[in-house]
Amino acid sequence: MRSLLGRTTFACLLSASPVALSAGPVAAADMAPVMTGQPLPMFDFGGVFTRLYHNYADEYGKDAPVSDPTAPPGRRPVSQMPAAPETSPPYPFTDWPFGGASTIGATIPNSVDTPLQSALFPTSTKPGKFLADNHIQVYGWVDVSANVSTAKTGYAGNNPAAYDYTPDIAQLDQAVLYIERLPDTVQQDHVDWGFRISGIYGENYRYTTALGVFSNQYVIHNHFTGYDMPMVYGEIYLPYIAQGAVIRFGRYISIPDIEAQLAPNNYTYTHSLTYTFDNYTNTGVVTSVKINKNVLLQFEISSGTETVPWNAKHISLVNPTTGFQGYAGPRDPGTQPSFSTCLQLQSDSGNDNIYPCVNAINNGTWGYNNLQWYGFTYYHKFNDRLHFSFESYFEYENNVPDVSQGYGNTAFAYDVNPPLEAHCHTGQTACTAKAFAALGYLNYKITPLDNLTLRAEFYDDYQGQRTGTATRYTEQTIGFQHWFSPSIELRPEVAFYQALDAPAFDNGTKHDLIVGSTDLIFHF
Repeated sequence: MRSLLGRTTFACLLSASPVALSAGPVAAADMAPVMTGQPLPMFDFGGVFTRLYHNYADEYGKDAPVSDPTAPPGRRPVSQMPAAPETSPPYPFTDWPFGGASTIGATIPNSVDTPLQSALFPTSTKPGKFLADNHIQVYGWVDVSANVSTAKTGYAGNNPAAYDYTPDIAQLDQAVLYIERLPDTVQQDHVDWGFRISGIYGENYRYTTALGVFSNQYVIHNHFTGYDMPMVYGEIYLPYIAQGAVIRFGRYISIPDIEAQLAPNNYTYTHSLTYTFDNYTNTGVVTSVKINKNVLLQFEISSGTETVPWNAKHISLVNPTTGFQGYAGPRDPGTQPSFSTCLQLQSDSGNDNIYPCVNAINNGTWGYNNLQWYGFTYYHKFNDRLHFSFESYFEYENNVPDVSQGYGNTAFAYDVNPPLEAHCHTGQTACTAKAFAALGYLNYKITPLDNLTLRAEFYDDYQGQRTGTATRYTEQTIGFQHWFSPSIELRPEVAFYQALDAPAFDNGTKHDLIVGSTDLIFHF
């Protein structure tokens, strides 16, 4: 199950489609002149806490990090690409989100506000100068949350609501570290490159888990908290193809969706059901080509959804206790060559953007999460304060066993958290499991640091293979996002869920669920 970025502040570049930022806080040690011919010190820990304090204090209450007047242009002119439609804060992006590539025309190196890196390694030291000269940045965040709920049955009582699926607790959602180099996609005269290595620890690991990558902690042991590396990829920027092309290869966030797994990339703390139960990550190669000012075309070849190429090896699963011979064949039947393509169309003003996609298409055989995804996102900006985001999709898997069949001879016979089976028609031993989703966000910018969000959705889990219950769902959420600074964000919200046809909440005992929750994101 889905059971996991452009903007002008630190949090923007955390996304799958980063864009250029103004430079971050400049520590005093960074501004001190360095005598020509004098060797740089290896470390300068004496002023770490002073620099770190100023990095946060100097931007507190402001809607952008302290800018560097010597920084190069962070975006191509409007004659070559639409102006950025939004600001961050208070939104998690400046350009309308898309996946699979750094934003072509609006990504520059060394553009993320990294308070900890500049405090530990100012450019007046050898490590700091090395990082700056090679455009490598180290940064991240810690996200903690709490919720209260009408569910009363304890562990997983809020499920299928996600990210706060256990009621009435406080938890570490995610502690995330990025090491990355961003390619310069603004210039059009030379090839550039980049990479990202990400690590996540916390409760949210269960949503980013892909079979074959640290997956035993979730699939076999069901640990409450765990770790994952949802993004480990390289990028090559080729300026000579049309208006520029980016080739990304490795493991990365799947291409579609309004939302993303990582906390700073979302309007609200919790995720919609629409997002919770579709594709999270792919491993493969995706090529994104900026055809002209208004058109971006993407093609991808991957090993499937939430799986990695080495899961295609043929093995036999044997229960060591009973000696029972389990599934013999591909460890995950969903591990196979899969095709994706997307087309982004944006108006000259930048106020309208439509992004249809098909994601990870193959024969659709039931696997760990072998979803066949067809959908689109649409964004419209009414004015500088109000905009609307919409997503709809249809997804399915073929040959999904009926719940009456059990897992005895499948690849998932011994998993604690196997992929769910389907509620097929009477007499069927397997069927095609389908789901349909429609999701909308209405966002109102109250101040440059405050935003009000209304989220509404309809989700139809026809055979119950996604959520465990064959029912239609509705959800309405009101959320508020307050940025104390570009590095500290608070997101309280209240969500109301309904399962229209069968009880699905509170471990299958209730049709309705109300959850009040909040999280706090602290960037470093």
